[in-house]
Amino acid sequence: MKSLSKSLLSAAFLCISSLALAQGNGVGGINEATRMVTSYFDPATKLIYAIGAVVGLIGGVKVYNKFSSGDPDTSKTAASWFGACIFLIVAATILRSFFL
Repeated sequence: MKSLSKSLLSAAFLCISSLALAQGNGVGGINEATRMVTSYFDPATKLIYAIGAVVGLIGGVKVYNKFSSGDPDTSKTAASWFGACIFLIVAATILRSFFL
């Protein structure tokens, strides 16, 4: 009985030690994830700039139409349009400096 418990105990230690060895290379996984995130960041930044350009064009047309029609709400529309464009540009720049 004593030899059976010793053999079971040694088998359990063998299984546990093989599981511990199977969990290695965590640093490699973190480095791979970092590489993937940084490779996606340049296209995402360009996409944000493109969205900012489209928002700028559409907002400019809206402001021009309101100004041409004599709408008294033109300054509010212009300020919100300008703020949205500045936010997109600054957000892309700050995110780029934060993650890279």
